[in-house]
Amino acid sequence: REPSDDEAWRRFVKIYTPLLYHWVERWGLQSQDAADLVQEVFVVLLQALPKFVYDPQRSFRAWLHTVLRTKWCDWQRRRGRAVMDDVGLSGVEAAPELAAREEAEFRSYVIGRTLQLLEEEFGAKTIAAFRATAIEQRAARDVAQELGLSENAVYLARGRIMRRLREELEGMWS
Repeated sequence: REPSDDEAWRRFVKIYTPLLYHWVERWGLQSQDAADLVQEVFVVLLQALPKFVYDPQRSFRAWLHTVLRTKWCDWQRRRGRAVMDDVGLSGVEAAPELAAREEAEFRSYVIGRTLQLLEEEFGAKTIAAFRATAIEQRAARDVAQELGLSENAVYLARGRIMRRLREELEGMWS
């Protein structure tokens, strides 16, 4: 979804803000500096995302991390601080298995965060039914009994949440 859609932009910010803070915290920034840096990244994203076209051969996570790292380097330079030298490693490709694992962790994070936000809309039982059947691959019959729902309600919950996840994450990956 395009950020010009206010609701889509708010959702994007809610999903990705904790991830950006997680990455920034690893660089040892104070909370106010981290907030400023994350805000600068969102300004860049607000400008870049309307033109962004997802390429399934590339990683959205890597692109987002690059935007953050670039803004961090700019931030360091503006404050007259030396930018940590990566000893020329920024151009080195990660091992395929590491890149695949990072991408899988990123997707898992985004789906998990989106499910947290969808819980406000659908309720905890519906999200629990989805997680148990779609993610944990548990039988709908068992989940229904555990949650005090009918088996049909579990199937309906799974379908509704799957549909909303597709809507929320459309364009993020293939």
